[in-house]
Amino acid sequence: MKVALVHDFLVKLGGAERVLEVFSKMFPDAPIYTLFYDKDKVGDVFPAKRVKCSFLQDYPDFLRKRYRFLVSKFPRAVEEFDFSDFDLVISSSTAFSHGILTPLKTKHLCYCHSPMRYAWDWSNEYREENKISGLKSLFYSPLIKYLREWDFLAADRADMYVANSRNVKNRISKYYKQDSEVIYPPVDIDRFKTSKSHSGYFLIVSTLTPYKKIDLAVQLFNKIGRKLVVIGDGPQREYLENIAGDNIDFLGFKNDETVTEYMMNCRALIFPGEEDFGITPVEAMACGKPVLAFGKGGCTESVVTGKTGEFFFEPTVESMEDGLARLMYNEKFYHPLTIRRHSSQFSRAVFEKKIRKKIREVKKAY
Repeated sequence: MKVALVHDFLVKLGGAERVLEVFSKMFPDAPIYTLFYDKDKVGDVFPAKRVKCSFLQDYPDFLRKRYRFLVSKFPRAVEEFDFSDFDLVISSSTAFSHGILTPLKTKHLCYCHSPMRYAWDWSNEYREENKISGLKSLFYSPLIKYLREWDFLAADRADMYVANSRNVKNRISKYYKQDSEVIYPPVDIDRFKTSKSHSGYFLIVSTLTPYKKIDLAVQLFNKIGRKLVVIGDGPQREYLENIAGDNIDFLGFKNDETVTEYMMNCRALIFPGEEDFGITPVEAMACGKPVLAFGKGGCTESVVTGKTGEFFFEPTVESMEDGLARLMYNEKFYHPLTIRRHSSQFSRAVFEKKIRKKIREVKKAY
């Protein structure tokens, strides 16, 4: 069986790319089709010889670095990929990959990380974060209308959908009118060792972008004065460093081994934003560490109150402070081995078994 993989953008290593990495290991001969590819950022995981880029990759460097300005061209770019030589295509879609065109003989299984966020339920937040108003809004509103129309029509092209959480399953149903089955993203549980002690600091591992709400955690830890370590990089880093007190350390990007070490020695993981699923909290739980998470989105499916962590329910410093107080008060009830066992349901072995079952189903059904 000839298999191809599709992923929107290969320009960073985030949660969606970790899922693609597992797909690429399940199907080591499968080429990976993508709109943009940054060898410097992802080449160690996704070698250039396996990657097939869209025509957008040939655009000048200054445009590729600002690729989101080319969003109106993304639909045509994914539609121009040719899959006539393949029996199965697995798309790993955060916005556009589900919209590929495949011949009748080629089955298309879409692993959906999310319907296009900025076209649907996060469109207002995206407008505010990017300060889109005045003349900009004259272009933005028609663009969103076009993307919604294309996205809805393109949603009918996959033969089968798999959602990465119940949260995403509900959004696939709402925006795409498609059914899907939930298979949680794989976490490399074996990479982490359970630790029964800590070094006193709280930990954030995240890209530093506005929707991650890292500023909320910075404001809280400025207020309470406890030690916070932030691993990750992004456009908000300079701003966050400027508002942070001396008790908050920003370490930038770190490799997997270093992240694992910090997770094993932290007191708890802080996860302030709303995510479709959220792999990082599961990684922390694999170390036996409790998690303080925002009580919306995918984290509600992985964190268990009083057993593996606590939630806060409003995006405010006061609500987060209340959640942290509960976590610290209940600390003696969090058993590292129990937390670790809970994380095992999200293992790579479980993921691969369920995905192979869906592949057999899509081959038989169509």
